Amino acid sequence: MEDEQIVDLFFRRDQGALRETERKYNRYLYAVAHRILGNHEDSEECVNDALLSAWNTIPPQKPPVLRMFLARFVRNHAINKRKASLTGKRGGGEVTLAIEELEECLPGNSDTEANVLAEELSQAIRTFVRELPEREGDVFARRYFFAESVKEIAEGYGMTQNNVSVMLNRTRKKLKEHLTKEGLIL
Repeated sequence: MEDEQIVDLFFRRDQGALRETERKYNRYLYAVAHRILGNHEDSEECVNDALLSAWNTIPPQKPPVLRMFLARFVRNHAINKRKASLTGKRGGGEVTLAIEELEECLPGNSDTEANVLAEELSQAIRTFVRELPEREGDVFARRYFFAESVKEIAEGYGMTQNNVSVMLNRTRKKLKEHLTKEGLIL
């Protein structure tokens, strides 16, 4: 079933929308959650939570790209679950590594400052990624949005891991320059 038909089912409040969404995107959504959590049960729970979030959000929202719309929900649920499970301790794995790589580009923050700058920073990063060449933007999103390993990205694009690492390093430097130019970091 095409995405437009699935979204129409959501708008009609037909529970078939959930079945079709799960049939079409379950493996993909599970992979996104599992990359962040590394746990089968928690990943399945995040997929279910994302489907519920989609049910509660469509309508009134009409997602332009259903797959990305759902991935955002899964990612947010997985990150929140990971934060909750790691309260008071530092975790390992790809998510932590990806966040550490981006820390050099992001401003230091207090809770107040983080709340004030969060939306502006988010918009600046989205604008930056949209302006990148397609392949570079895809590699950046796969690493920092979907928490894929450098090895997975390299295999997906037929590149060496070193090439992917170099590309990500250069892109992070460009991001830092962009955020500096925008006045979001010094």
